[in-house]
Amino acid sequence: MDLEVRHLRVVCAIDEAGSLTRAAAALRMTQPGLSAQLRRIEAMLGGALFDRRQAGSAPTPLGELVLGRARAILPDIDGLLADTARNARRLSPPSQVRIGSVGAPLLGHLILAVKELLPDARVTSRCQYSPTFLLDDLAAGRLEAAVLGDHPDQELPPREGVVLHPVATEPVFALLSAAHPLAAQQEVSLAQLMDEDWAVPRPDGDRTHEYWSSACAAAGRRPHAPYEAEGRQLIEIIRAGLAVSLCQATFVEAPGVTVRPLAGNPLWYRHVLAWHDDSPLAACGTEILRQVTTGYRATCAASPTYARWRQRHPHQAGPPGGGP
Repeated sequence: MDLEVRHLRVVCAIDEAGSLTRAAAALRMTQPGLSAQLRRIEAMLGGALFDRRQAGSAPTPLGELVLGRARAILPDIDGLLADTARNARRLSPPSQVRIGSVGAPLLGHLILAVKELLPDARVTSRCQYSPTFLLDDLAAGRLEAAVLGDHPDQELPPREGVVLHPVATEPVFALLSAAHPLAAQQEVSLAQLMDEDWAVPRPDGDRTHEYWSSACAAAGRRPHAPYEAEGRQLIEIIRAGLAVSLCQATFVEAPGVTVRPLAGNPLWYRHVLAWHDDSPLAACGTEILRQVTTGYRATCAASPTYARWRQRHPHQAGPPGGGP
């Protein structure tokens, strides 16, 4: 097996994370799978790259040598890939539009808009929990567009050439079992939720968990979160009545779970579209934003809890491109 660029990325990720466990989470791999890959890389390079310790992983002298070379090489490779991708896009109409998305209600609207405006392009999509990785892919030319999200005081970091287009800012709501006593209330407070076990998304380059925790700390308490889950697994934990959680206001209620506004609206989420400034979408960006914003408003109207909240708070509903 020959050494590949992806192997250098793995070595750098392990060093940056400080342990194989954290690096595996960041790379969305299993820890045994990452360990096996590291052993193959070390076999190719002729020695151990990291000392495995109880407190984490530290580079060996050989590891320091490899890391120094990798960090010198990777930026040039990323620059070359980005330049060649941009040149290819400039020379011909797009045959493919690759879209990434976090969990948000904009992806379907974005795909429909792209298909209408670029009917000859093949549109593909992939979803990822962390917006940071999607931003990196946009900057490197591995995606043409992405649906992203962030929170107040935790805005998405800038990436060269990537343009961010805020669509709307909405409140964060509570997610409860339909049988939970708090589900009988019109809204619930963070203080009430502090008496419950929580299910939370895992830290993975996304700062949602940190944002939730900081708001709870400002209220004087921190949530007890024995369950780390997302997607279907989180819903099942909530449905079983084992925990509570938080969700976007446009969350589609599933059988057995219910959504309730938070009293005082202490938490907010911003929906953002992004593409590279030389993406094939840039030329029709204004129309894409218009169509996606229209679609988002329809989603809001079809979300009963959020629609009622917007009627009660007409001046707090986040306008397109704005804050709360």
